[in-house]
Formats: sequence, C-alpha cells, structure tokens
Amino acid sequence: MAVFKRPPLPELPARLPADEIHSVLFMCNFNSIRSPMAEALTRHYVGHRIFVASAGIRPETDEINPFAAAVMEEVGLDISDHIPKGLDQLEDSSFDLIISLSPEAHHTALEWTRTMACEVEYWPTLDPTLVSGNRELILEEYRKVREMLKDRILERFDVTPSPGL
Repeated sequence: MAVFKRPPLPELPARLPADEIHSVLFMCNFNSIRSPMAEALTRHYVGHRIFVASAGIRPETDEINPFAAAVMEEVGLDISDHIPKGLDQLEDSSFDLIISLSPEAHHTALEWTRTMACEVEYWPTLDPTLVSGNRELILEEYRKVREMLKDRILERFDVTPSPGL
C-alpha cells in the first residue's frame, strides 16, 4: 500500500518587523468599537513611535459606542471624544500596515491597498454588539475584545506592557 506524502506548504511571506512599522491603520466596519479601541491601546503602548489611526468601511453614527468607551475608561483610556470616520475622511492614506478587524474590513483593505506598498493583516475580532443580556454580560464581551486587542498589540508591536493596564 502506497503512503501518500503531502507536499510541503509554501512559506508565508515574512511580516513587516515591528521596528519597521511607522504608521498603522486599524479598520473595522463602523469605527465605533473595535478599531477605536485598538487605536487607543496602540497609542498608549507605542506612544509617538508609530502614527496610529482608525477608520470604518461604513460609519453609521457620529458617536463612539458607550460600552466601548466604558471598558476603555476602566483601564484609564478615554475614547469618549472619538468621532467615527470612514476611509475617505482620513488625513493620510499612506500606511505601512493596515490591520483589519472584521471580514468585511479585510476585504475592503485588500481592495483599497491593491496599488499601495502596504501590508494588510487580518485579526479576526468578535463583534460585541451581537451579545445580548444584562449590562454586565454585555460589558464582559466588550472587555474580552479589549483584552484580545491588547494582547495582539503587545505581541505585534513588540511592546512590554506598563503596569496596571
């Protein structure tokens, strides 16, 4: 009996090293929960070393989600003044890295960067608005999103976390 030997998988392209990233855009659907949280966390951890922005593919409101603002305030980050914006409202469209946080945003990021020298990474991130229940259950889902984003940011940008956040 012949044994099937699987061919080796092609190597994935090396991702852009953290020290070569000078600008990053976080992209999600509405720019009112996930991407503003990621933007604030990244700014906190990397400071002015990297230009950080966020945008949505179809912003539908002019206010930050109050649950997102509440869970970020729990860790000392104020995003209550964030105004959701679309890609067409960005001051600059030149980024070293775009991190998409939803399938729709990832598709848009790939299309948007087709002619750009820009890396795109997809970080599948749960949509906490899909959870129903009492206030505490909803806040717990938002906290999970915040913590997942924090962990990914610390790893991706090679950052040592500050105590307390």
